[in-house]
Parts: sequence; C-alpha cells; structure tokens
Amino acid sequence: MHNSSIKRSTLWAFFAFVLTAAFAATASAQLGGLGGLGDKLKKKTPNLLGDKQPITTSLEDAKWARADMDGATPREAGRSLMTLQRTPNGGFVLQPGLYELQAQSYCLKAGTHGPGGGDGYLYAPPKGPADDAVMTIVRNSVNRPEIPQQKIQQLLWAIIARAKFEDLQGDIKAVASQLLTPRQLAGLNRSALDVLQGNALTDALGGVPEPLRQIAQAEAQLRRMLTTPGASFAEMERVAVLSGNAPLGPGSRDVPSGRWSAHPDGYFVRYLPSGYSSTRVEIWVPQGSPSVGKEFDPAAHIAVPGNTARQRLIQSGRAQARQ
Repeated sequence: MHNSSIKRSTLWAFFAFVLTAAFAATASAQLGGLGGLGDKLKKKTPNLLGDKQPITTSLEDAKWARADMDGATPREAGRSLMTLQRTPNGGFVLQPGLYELQAQSYCLKAGTHGPGGGDGYLYAPPKGPADDAVMTIVRNSVNRPEIPQQKIQQLLWAIIARAKFEDLQGDIKAVASQLLTPRQLAGLNRSALDVLQGNALTDALGGVPEPLRQIAQAEAQLRRMLTTPGASFAEMERVAVLSGNAPLGPGSRDVPSGRWSAHPDGYFVRYLPSGYSSTRVEIWVPQGSPSVGKEFDPAAHIAVPGNTARQRLIQSGRAQARQ
C-alpha cells in the first residue's frame, strides 16, 4: 500500500513536470518576438505590432567585435574607397590597405535615438523578412544619384513601419518603383499594417511596455505620415529620430567608439557616425588577407550600436557630399 502511494505520487509529479514544461515551451514561443511581448498582447494589438519586424538585426547578431584591437591604428596611410574598382552592386573590389568613405547611411529603427555619446557601432548583416528589399534599395540607389537621400530614407521608413505601398505619397511611391521590382513591392504590401490614430492608437498601445511602446508609436505615426499628402520629411524625422540624451537600452553592451569588427570575408571594418545620415566607414585589408579581390558591399552592412536605445544604421556606397 505504501509503495502504491509512492508510485501514484511519483506519477502525478511526472505529469506535473510534463505539463509545466509544455506550458513553458508554449509561453516561450508566444513571447519570442518583439522583445518578449506575449500572445495576449498580440491579440490586443493585431494591426499595430504585427508578427515579425521587417528587419530583425540586433546587437546579438554583431558577433565579430574585436575588443583586442581597441586603440590600434593600421600603419598604412588611409585612402578613399572611391579609388577602388566598383561592382554592379555599388560595392568595392578590395585591395590591401586602409580605406575610408564618408557614406550616406540610413536609419533602420524608428523611435530611437541617433548616434552620439561616444557609443560604438559593430558590424552585423541585414536579417529579417524585408532584408532583400532593403539591400536592393540601398544598392540600386548608387546608380540613381538623382534620387535625394531623404526620399530613400522615407522609402526605408515605409518598409520598417510596414506602410501600404499603394497609399504612399506620390513621390515616395515613384522612388519605390525605381528602386524595387514589382515582386518586391507586392511582397512588402502583403505585410502592411493598418493606420491607427487618436483613441484607436492610444487603446492599441495601452498594454505595450517601454521601449517597445515608443518604437511602435513611432512606426504608427510614420505609417500615417507616409500616406498623408503634405507630410514633410522634417516631420517624419522628428518622429523617427529622437532628440535629447539616450537612455541605456535593455541588453546594451559597453562598446567604445571606433571599435573594429572582423568581417567573415577577412577584412576589418568600423563605423564612425556623425549623425544617422552620414557615417565614416573605415576598411582595413591587411597584406595577404583572403579578402583581397572580394567585394565590400556596404548595403550588406548594418552598423549596430552597443546602446540598444540608439538606431541601427545601414550603409550605402553613395558618398556623402561635403558640406
């Protein structure tokens, strides 16, 4: 009798363990996106947050930092990247040496702070459902110098905010048709979210914790502005790029300005932003490096800040005009 009770107790404990493990696995899956927002929150705000961010690149993807090179300066004299052979992608065929480019860069995380405060940036590749479209825009922009940088930024904000492309302002829609294929436009349109404002937006944001609330609100405002005739770039920029001192975001790392990353192709790269729209990119190709003759494709580089409250910046092969 005593043994039977022990067996029953053990059996019930086993069932309890299985049920607990199953619940934990389900909860983990539900909390997988958007920084841990639960399934209940998704149901509460189905047309505001969506299921997966168009670009998911994060600090966790910046795996190639070289802290051991802090303070190190290559002996070679720096040269302009523009002296290298260009590729059809708008990239550069690498040769041994130290190269630099003051490049046009673009914000890929609305509702966050721009560069500043001595925070460093690390290399990570573009990831997410819209990575192909984002890289295509940046690559194709090199051969369309007549398209202003601001219009390209607005188009990228439209992707990040998941705006409906058929509803975009006319000039932004025209830029989209110049830089993207019809297939890419159709794919992005399928992931578009509703425009919410007023009480509907307030209600939808009610259960969203910071800093996700701030980002979700900025994206919602951008969706409205991008599809409203007359909304200016300056108005959108104020929403997308926060002013004032940046707090330390969750999961941040201490990354000093100028830290090198070792690219998997065999060269070293670092990013020195002077604002979200202009970044000094430095490339060091040591003698004998396996990267000699390979392409440096700026559109495949996202500069990820050590402080997660700051913006991710995608690079381009378009040189920033000197002021």
